[in-house]
Amino acid sequence: MAESALPHAKDTAVSTTFESMGLNKALLQALTATGYTKPTPIQEKAIPDVMLGKDLLGIAQTGTGKTAAFALPILHRLAENRTPPVPRTTRALILSPTRELATQIGDSFKAYGAHLGFRVAVIFGGVKYGAQERALQQGLDILVAAPGRLLDHIQQKTLDLSSTEIFVLDEADQMLDLGFIKPIRQIVSRMPARRQNLFFSATMPSEIGKLAGELLKDPVKVQVTPQSTTVQRISQSVVYIEQGKKRALLTEMFSDPEYKRCLVFTKTKHGADKVAAYLETGGVEAGAIHGNKSQPQRERTLEAFKKGKLRVLVATDIAARGIDVDGVSHVVNFELPHVPESYVHRIGRTARAGKDGTAVSFVAGDEMKLLRDIEKVTRQKIPAADRRNDKQLAALDASIMSAGVAKKATLPEREGGERNEGGRGGRGRRNPHRDGVRPEGGGQPHRKRRGDRGGEAAAARPEKTYNPMAGEKTTPREPRPSDPRKSEPRPEGELKRRPRRRPSNGGKGYGAAKG
Repeated sequence: MAESALPHAKDTAVSTTFESMGLNKALLQALTATGYTKPTPIQEKAIPDVMLGKDLLGIAQTGTGKTAAFALPILHRLAENRTPPVPRTTRALILSPTRELATQIGDSFKAYGAHLGFRVAVIFGGVKYGAQERALQQGLDILVAAPGRLLDHIQQKTLDLSSTEIFVLDEADQMLDLGFIKPIRQIVSRMPARRQNLFFSATMPSEIGKLAGELLKDPVKVQVTPQSTTVQRISQSVVYIEQGKKRALLTEMFSDPEYKRCLVFTKTKHGADKVAAYLETGGVEAGAIHGNKSQPQRERTLEAFKKGKLRVLVATDIAARGIDVDGVSHVVNFELPHVPESYVHRIGRTARAGKDGTAVSFVAGDEMKLLRDIEKVTRQKIPAADRRNDKQLAALDASIMSAGVAKKATLPEREGGERNEGGRGGRGRRNPHRDGVRPEGGGQPHRKRRGDRGGEAAAARPEKTYNPMAGEKTTPREPRPSDPRKSEPRPEGELKRRPRRRPSNGGKGYGAAKG
C-alpha cells in the first residue's frame, strides 16, 4: 500500500491551490462561488491521486473536508470523459450510512458541479419509490445512496451497476457499526471488477482494514491525523452528575447565552425525545432527530436547527456523522457512547471549518469505565467538574417536572405555517376551504346544504335524547299532519280493499295482457 505525501519538497514553500491541481474550469468557477479558495490537508493529498484514477484509502476526522476530497476529482474525471448516461445505470456510486449524510453529499455534488450539467440523485429509505425510480430510469452520472434502499432497487431491477466506473464508501467505520458490511459486499458483487475504489473513514478498525484489503487494489493511503484523535480546537470537559439530574443540569447550562447552537447526543431514541421535551418545558427551543422519526420530520427539524429556529438538537449516534451544520457552538454528550471512537465523531460536529468549539460530557456513576476507555483511546486526560448532590439542580428538576413534561417535543413549524397548526404537527388544515368552525346545526363546514335544510332551519332542529330507563331512543318530534280521508268514519260493513294495480301493457287491460 503506497503512502501519499505532501507536494514535493521544493513546492512546500508555495501554498497549494485548486488551480495548481489542474481541476476543470467549471469546478473552479463553482468553488469561487461557494467561497472555497484554499484546499484542506486531506484535499491536498487526495485530489491529485484520485484525478489519476488510483484507488485511495483516506483516514481523516469529520469536518476536515473529506466530501470535497472525493467529489471534486470525481466530477473532474467524469467531465474529462463525458458520456451520456444509460437508463437505469450510474457512472459513480457513493454509499453513505445515514439519510442526512447522503443528502449533504448529494448537495455538495450539485453545488460543485453546478456548471457541468451532470445528473445527480440521492436514494435512501423512509420515502416513496416513485421519484427515485423515475430518476434511475433516466440514467445518472452520480448516485448517492444508503445501502438498504439501494439493494431494494437492485433486486427490483430498477438499477444496474454493471457499468459503474467509480465506487466511494464514505464513513466506512460507521457502516461497520451499523451492520452494513454484508450489504456492502452484495453491492460490490454487482459492480465490474475494473473500477476505481475510494474508502474514507475517521477510524480504521481491523475489520475495515480487512474489507479495504479485499476491495482496494494497490491503494494510496492518506492519513491527515492519527486515528481516534480529537480536534485541538475543541475545548473538552467532563461533569460528574447523577443520572436523574442530567436534564436539569442541561437546562441550567442554557441560561448562558454562549450556548447559541448546541448538539446533544443520547444513546437511545426514546431518551432523545424525553430530553427534548424536558428542555422545551424548561423554556429552551429544542427538537429531536433519530431513526424512528419519519424522513419529513427529520428534514424539518434539521432545517429548523440550521436556520436558528431551534437552539438545541437532540440526536442519537446514528445521526452523529450525518449532521453537517455550520456554527455549532457546543456539543453535549448527555450519555457517553459505548464505543470510544463514537466520542470522536460526536464532538467532531463542532469546531468545523477552522472555528473553535466546546464539548461537555455528563458522566454518571455507571459511566466511569466508559470515560476511562475514551481517555485511553484519545490519549488525553479530560478536565472534570463535580456537580453531584447539588440542591439547586434538584429544585430546578422539581419545578420543571411539576409543570408537566410531554413525551415528545413539539415539531417545528413549516415554512409559511404556524407551529402545530390545526393540531396536525404543523401540517396545516387538510382542506383549504374549511374555516375551522362548524356551522350551526352540524354538518361539514366545507359543504353547502341544498334547499331549506341548512341555516336557521337546521338550527331549529331539536337534539335527540335517550332515556336509559325506557330502553329505547325517544326523539321529541312534532306530530305529522293526518290524512283527511283516513280521519273520516268508514261506513259499517264496508270491506277494506286493496288498490287495483295498473297493468304494465300500456293500459290495454287485463284481458289484453292475458291474450
